[in-house]
Amino acid sequence: MVTIEEALRIIEDQKISLKSELKPLEEALGFALATETIAPFDVPEFDNSAMDGYALCGLYQEYQLVGEIAAGDSKDVELQDGKAVRIFTGAKVPQNSTAVMMQEKTSVTDSTLFLDEMPKVGQNIRKKGGQLTEGQTVFEKGHFLNPPSLALMGSLGLSQLEVFSKPQINIITTGNELVKPGEPKTEGQIYESNSYAISGALRQFGFKHHQKTQIQDDFEATKAGIKTVLESCDVLIISGGISVGDYDFVKQSLEENGVNELFYKVFQKPGKPLYFGRKENQFVFALPGNPASSLTCFYIYVLPLLQRLSGYQKTGLTTYQFPIRHAFENRFGRPSFLKAAVVDGRVEILDGQGSSMIQSMAKGNALAFLDDGETLKEGDLIRCKLISQ
Repeated sequence: MVTIEEALRIIEDQKISLKSELKPLEEALGFALATETIAPFDVPEFDNSAMDGYALCGLYQEYQLVGEIAAGDSKDVELQDGKAVRIFTGAKVPQNSTAVMMQEKTSVTDSTLFLDEMPKVGQNIRKKGGQLTEGQTVFEKGHFLNPPSLALMGSLGLSQLEVFSKPQINIITTGNELVKPGEPKTEGQIYESNSYAISGALRQFGFKHHQKTQIQDDFEATKAGIKTVLESCDVLIISGGISVGDYDFVKQSLEENGVNELFYKVFQKPGKPLYFGRKENQFVFALPGNPASSLTCFYIYVLPLLQRLSGYQKTGLTTYQFPIRHAFENRFGRPSFLKAAVVDGRVEILDGQGSSMIQSMAKGNALAFLDDGETLKEGDLIRCKLISQ
């Protein structure tokens, strides 16, 4: 058995090889850049107006209007002292422009422009290269592509991006008692739910599974099923069958399939019977069968490795500290990840902490962490990882 810290370190210490691929700009959201991005030109490429209004030459309150420039016009206009042109947001400002005055602070009579206030030099002009200069590093290798990143890449004229590939992920669930939702079940059977939680958590963080398989609690079936599924993935996530019961065949089946155990069992609650192994460049997580245990282990252990395999610079859920709403003592006998709700910056430890109880986890939005025997009084800070908004 290992500690939480030891388990996380073992996962972090794994040497990995990253793959890259070209992605169309519109499909690159949630990927990490595989190369550094350099600005091919200045952004903006020319001085342009920050708003609808008038481009002015000189500092006066009265000007002679001599024309109009719309966004996208390519003509070069040179203003003379005391002259102004009507201009629109994003349009190239004329040479010798001193400032742009917003239209709300102006009035026009015939061809004379009157300002409500004196302009200031450079006012409302976006300068060439004000955001990026040609040759400047835009993003480092490993940058996570969020929507603003895609907007900036698009503004650089980049239609395809080289990104790190995400791992191929397969899911196996085990159990004779499990029935697919929507199908009839008999007494003693339950509806299978863990695969839906795992696949949902994958999608939540920008991943997806490529194959989902249900295996019965039989050694030969488990061994054969793992062999088949393992051949087509980078990461295999197994739910159930990893404890020490008479019908728990996963650990032995993994050994038979050449998977090297890196750790088995973590001193924590929930999720003690957690397995992590490796076969060459393939990784296996065998999660406990209880729903809350399975999902907790995914958030704490599986997610960081998936993100590393995707080239992310930052991995795992961020730990925050919030004041607790009420006194609480960890009497579970192990360091514990507790189902919690963070509301208005304060933490409530929820009822229903059993590893089979998923409703409280569904109603919460965080995993709060307490060491074995740790006691907090109202208002003390408690460590939390947010798992949803």
